[in-house]
Amino acid sequence: MISKLTHLHKVFLAAISLIAIALGVAVYITPAALFPDPSWGFQVMRSMEFGGGFNMLVKPDAADISKNTADFLTWWSPGQYLLPYLFKIVFGLNTGKAMAVVTTLCTVTGLLGLYAFFKKAGFTPMISALSLLFIICQQAFFSPYIFYNGGEVLLFAFFGWFLYGCMAFDKPGLKLAIFVLLAGWLGFICKSSFIWMYAAGLLFMWIRMSEGQRTVKSWVLKGLWPGVPAVISVACIYLFYLSKGSNPSSESGGLKLAWETFSFPLASPLLSGFSADDLFNGLIYHNDAVLFSHQWAVIIVLLLAILSVILVRYILTKVPYQNYRLMLLVVYAVSVVFFGVAYLRQMAISYEARHFRLIGLLVTPGLVHLFWHAGRVYQITLGAVALLIAFFSVSFYIEGYQRLHHENPHGPSGIAQQFIDKEALDYITRLDQTHSNALFVFTSPDLGLEIMHNRFITLQPLNGDISINFDEYVHKGHSGPLYILLPSKYIGVRASVFLKCFPGYKAFTLKEVSDEYVVYSSNTYR
Repeated sequence: MISKLTHLHKVFLAAISLIAIALGVAVYITPAALFPDPSWGFQVMRSMEFGGGFNMLVKPDAADISKNTADFLTWWSPGQYLLPYLFKIVFGLNTGKAMAVVTTLCTVTGLLGLYAFFKKAGFTPMISALSLLFIICQQAFFSPYIFYNGGEVLLFAFFGWFLYGCMAFDKPGLKLAIFVLLAGWLGFICKSSFIWMYAAGLLFMWIRMSEGQRTVKSWVLKGLWPGVPAVISVACIYLFYLSKGSNPSSESGGLKLAWETFSFPLASPLLSGFSADDLFNGLIYHNDAVLFSHQWAVIIVLLLAILSVILVRYILTKVPYQNYRLMLLVVYAVSVVFFGVAYLRQMAISYEARHFRLIGLLVTPGLVHLFWHAGRVYQITLGAVALLIAFFSVSFYIEGYQRLHHENPHGPSGIAQQFIDKEALDYITRLDQTHSNALFVFTSPDLGLEIMHNRFITLQPLNGDISINFDEYVHKGHSGPLYILLPSKYIGVRASVFLKCFPGYKAFTLKEVSDEYVVYSSNTYR
């Protein structure tokens, strides 16, 4: 029986590997689209390719667009564009194919790291393999192959290995100090939100090393080994990166306590571990059609929070592996406190389960262990749930890949463009190729990545009531031909708002470049 199970777990691992490789080949052939966040990072990469400094976003100066200004981008971590940049330099790939390589490499590395961590935590190879199988059923696993999400796929690659290290280094020493120092830097490069995970991992290590110590002095001395290098690591991150600009932690809208403030983090095991937030198209923050009113969404979140707490409690009482139980308890508690306070302060962190993926990944082996040892009925039940989740996840992938292959055009960057059609993209590309002093204006940060020979400006799209801070939109001065790409539905009042944002130009002409998009152009001084 044991040999059969061993053979079966190897079959699962082989199947998982083939799935990851097949998805990687597909996304290399037809590169993915971009989430808005990494789009800004790739704008920094483009600036560096044109000779700009490290992590500097070079763009036309709003006070005089004939000149450039440069900002150090601290809102997002640099790994989301640095790793693709490496593959562009080394292998001569375009941005889209470099993204595909990064996604595949990070996915495979992440799966290996999680498998190593699960076994290090005490789970059998069979439970570890089944946990990976449950993980790849989630929509979050397929998302990077449709939308490159930057730091999230990099963090997936790093997370399992970080937790493995937290369990492997159980005694004070130089190796532990080096691990803590480097883990802080590498994790932050992957994604800035790693800081809370870093704190949770260090707290776990401290508690574990201090077990059995009965004096405060002993606990303090044990805490110095992870604490000192952690302080050095975070201090360097702040001094050389975060202090140079604004970031999500520096933005706050005042205090606001709502039902979802703490219940959403508490519900994270089910929201992320079972793709509940994705399957409901986002309960609080919506990326697609709204399925529930806000009132019902809050009720669902509260229910999921209660069920999540019950699930975590059962795992803590039934799973026999002490280090895993301590890790789960610490990470879950730190996440609730961190995100609860962030939501309370109304920081720029959305109510999305993707921010809690770590919790879902960490809960999974404990969940599988419970159902595996609970009997055949429970095994079949969990398998049915996994198949249901996989059905919707695969449907999401197939629909998304068909859009990438048949609907979203790919320009010089190789990226699948969501907010332009082929005719408009071809027109913009021809303009870029035939000019060297033109200035383009877009309403999506990924479109500027198609401009290879000129400069561009990214303005936020207008909301329904066109209520904007005009000072944030206006760009003064004159600098060669100006081309403003807008959706056709903007013709009229909305388009006039954009034209007024460039007071140095007049006599704009309108060209309908496709059924869905228009270009306003001018080279006439006002």
